[in-house]
Amino acid sequence: MVKVLIIAPFLLLLSFISVGNVESANAQKTWCVAKPSSDESTLSKNIEYACSQVDCRILQKGCSCSLPDSLINHASIAMNLYYQAKGRNLWNCYFGNSGLVVVTDPSYGGCIYE
Repeated sequence: MVKVLIIAPFLLLLSFISVGNVESANAQKTWCVAKPSSDESTLSKNIEYACSQVDCRILQKGCSCSLPDSLINHASIAMNLYYQAKGRNLWNCYFGNSGLVVVTDPSYGGCIYE
């Protein structure tokens, strides 16, 4: 009986620690990028829409994410800015089925994805 009284608080504490670790693992950071199969028209529309909703100055010439100057790169950055600003919900990366949520940070060089 004494052993149960000593062990019970320990097990209770252990269960709280375990639950905390599971919750922090589920809070994994995610990013939104353009699907490589997306056509140029869709990517252009995604940039236009996302940048009408969020600040896309980092895409301007000479800024940290202006290079490489490719449509898919700029679309990915704009889409991610929108996705992050709107709360990282799956539907904020849909973009007519041209967005892809990833768990690997797509940042490169001086271009840091939020």
